[in-house]
Amino acid sequence: MAVSFRYWDDCIDPSDMEAMWRIPEVSTEWLDAGESREQRVHLSRDPDGQPYLTQTEMKAVAEIVVSRHFDSRIDLDMICAIAELESDRQPLATWYNRKTKETTVGIMQLSQKTAEWLVSDLGYRSYEVEGNPDLLCRPFVSIYLAAAYIKWLSNFDQKERNEEFVVRAYKGGPKKATHKSTLPFWQRYLSVKESLPSRKLFDNGPSSNDALASATSPPPAMQTPGGVYTYWDSRASPEDMEELWKHPEVLKEWTRSGERRGEVRFSHDDKKRPYLSRVEMKAVAEIISSKHFSTKAIKPIVLCALAEVVSLRFINGVGPRPGIMGIDYSTAFWLYTELGYRAYRVDSVDDLTKPFVSMYFGAAYLVWLSEYEGRERTPQFVVQAYIAGPKNVNLQETGPLWLKFEQTLSNYEEDTKRGDEGNCCIL
Repeated sequence: MAVSFRYWDDCIDPSDMEAMWRIPEVSTEWLDAGESREQRVHLSRDPDGQPYLTQTEMKAVAEIVVSRHFDSRIDLDMICAIAELESDRQPLATWYNRKTKETTVGIMQLSQKTAEWLVSDLGYRSYEVEGNPDLLCRPFVSIYLAAAYIKWLSNFDQKERNEEFVVRAYKGGPKKATHKSTLPFWQRYLSVKESLPSRKLFDNGPSSNDALASATSPPPAMQTPGGVYTYWDSRASPEDMEELWKHPEVLKEWTRSGERRGEVRFSHDDKKRPYLSRVEMKAVAEIISSKHFSTKAIKPIVLCALAEVVSLRFINGVGPRPGIMGIDYSTAFWLYTELGYRAYRVDSVDDLTKPFVSMYFGAAYLVWLSEYEGRERTPQFVVQAYIAGPKNVNLQETGPLWLKFEQTLSNYEEDTKRGDEGNCCIL
């Protein structure tokens, strides 16, 4: 397939681009990443250089398409979960089915045959895809036709169908909706759907003002309104908890706040969002570095500074970036399966909301970036690549990301030896 997208502007109409900018979560994410209305907006890219939609962007496109064409009667989370399973949200994804001899493409993995049938037989003509299979790579087109197919499946054979039927039929066709071959897809779908940011208690992350306040001056109170807590013990293994209890600064902090073994509470802000104190963050970074990256001499304070920049120390992450290190599931899974970083399992995005797991895969990704494409990289490159992806680094425009990182790093360097101050090394 000759299609190639580098920017959002390459694959959607100007009116759709404007609709994306009008969604607050999208505009915030784009502005935080250094994008602007005056320039073309970069698509995110995975370590292999393939473009993908963030979960925020994915939900926004689904929301626009469904509200515009289907009177908001289709479950947005269903669309997002199917996209997660079918393509990992990659608009250029393709898959050839040897049995049917058909190729499915795009975020929603539709075949040209299905797309043309939806247009010609069912009248979904907002996009003319007949004879133009490349259009199925465009996010708005793919989601529009997928929503049309889901709507048809929901009333297949003139009967109102439940969610399980629709999802399994989407994968294998209506005849396979109750066949054992589509059951694994349904089971994985349920897990993915529950892990979507929109389903989480802390899905929206902090606003720009209160989040920065939490990052620089975390509220000392451990109790949240209504007495609801999130506990360390539910997000770390017994072995990792023991390591934390052995850490002198953590022991002092936890003892002072009245924590007990087996019932250690995270700090929470006034919106019930759990976060790590700087003492806890530094301890986790030190433990992960010494146990798993000692030969790489990775600096714990660098991990801490990156974590603060991308997540503000919130354990569930900020916006579409899960966990304290903001490592997405596809990257963590790639590090686990392809590069052999297997000290921690990563079976779902929920695993990345565990501080030790997120820190481990964040450190692994940092190590990989430091030698990206077989050569030693500068700190500026590594930091930009970590936050925006290695294909999106522009060293001529270091900009706010590097400045923010340096400022955050200095907060942690205050506890290091004077001789290290100002020497900003990644490894």
